[in-house]
Amino acid sequence: MRWWDIDPVLELEHELFPDDAWSAGMFWSELAHARGPHATRRYLVAEDGSGRLVGYAGLAAAGDLADVQTIAAARDQWGTGLGARLLTELLRAATAFECAEVLLEVRVDNTRAQKLYERFGFEPIGFRRGYYQPGNVDALVMRLTDPAQARTESSESNG
Repeated sequence: MRWWDIDPVLELEHELFPDDAWSAGMFWSELAHARGPHATRRYLVAEDGSGRLVGYAGLAAAGDLADVQTIAAARDQWGTGLGARLLTELLRAATAFECAEVLLEVRVDNTRAQKLYERFGFEPIGFRRGYYQPGNVDALVMRLTDPAQARTESSESNG
């Protein structure tokens, strides 16, 4: 993801997460840590054949721990494997950052996303009450140990 992707990302962000969408400032702040020799973030976008932005994802790394900051696919891309491909790239980034664990928070009412994460080996470890505001929706916290050995999209298609 680059600065010129922020506007189309925000459009998709507001469509998918109208109550708790990130602001432009939040994306700018994350991208400020995504370049250079001391980068601690990895953000990427996916486009369809016509160049339309159809997904994005981001990961933050600190020490040996990574956190999936965001992952989203346009509704017309649901069921196409785009979410799995984005997650695969984030786990590759976690491995490149030499992270031993990856954490994420997912809305307790987003079972579709939870199933994706479980396919990759993420396990539930707790809850964050009222994490998603302003709706006061709880988050399920999930953890993946050893992202280098995760059941990624590429390893699933080979086995």
